[in-house]
Amino acid sequence: MKLISWNVNGLRAVMKKNFMDVFNELDADFFCLQETKLQAGQIEMDLPNYYEYWNYAEKKGYSGTAIFAKKEALNVTYGIGIDHHDLEGRVITLEYPEFYLVDCYTPNSQNELKRLDYRMTWENDFRNYLVALNKTKPVILCGDLNVAHENIDLKNWKTNRKNAGFTDEERGKFTELLKAGFIDSFRYFYPELEGVYSWWSYRFNARKNNAGWRIDYFVVSEDLKANLVDAKIHTEIFGSDHCPVELDLNF
Repeated sequence: MKLISWNVNGLRAVMKKNFMDVFNELDADFFCLQETKLQAGQIEMDLPNYYEYWNYAEKKGYSGTAIFAKKEALNVTYGIGIDHHDLEGRVITLEYPEFYLVDCYTPNSQNELKRLDYRMTWENDFRNYLVALNKTKPVILCGDLNVAHENIDLKNWKTNRKNAGFTDEERGKFTELLKAGFIDSFRYFYPELEGVYSWWSYRFNARKNNAGWRIDYFVVSEDLKANLVDAKIHTEIFGSDHCPVELDLNF
């Protein structure tokens, strides 16, 4: 089973580039998107072999998530059941017999960390949500989690220590998530691999110079360790400031 996660930074924009080519070439069982930046009715997708699940932000042109799945879900949940978190279209949960699939676009702490306090509240509530799901059946979490966990997860870690996405607070929350019974799948397979990132700033020729960050993840329940086959980061795929990430599982 192949799962893909991609922050497209505006689905309508990437549709004008290469989205359908990438989508068809990767031929995933689940294709999860973040930052779709649209509302219902603003795009038509021709995906005859997929069920479509969309979560839109109330604010137009902002945030948003989607999952395209070859198999229909038993149940679908939008958000995490907390009103003040669920206005921005950040989470979709699909339930299947063997697992929950959770697509997430984590709030950014923003410039000067003006949203860091909210981010900490989000992290605690979202972790509690995942832990509760995990008590019922294993969880596959994917998405732009807006944190580079370790020094090897970004090019210039020394100069980014107090910047959004690499604060001690954000990194600590990711550590708490892993300690709650989850695995960072890419690091499970490649614990010391450096120089492989999933996001690059549009400024300073960052992608050309590979001055990137690994902030897009597949995080899975420890109970799925025996099902893991491989994790990949598709740095060769353009179209967004992020590239797609992949998880391969056997069931």
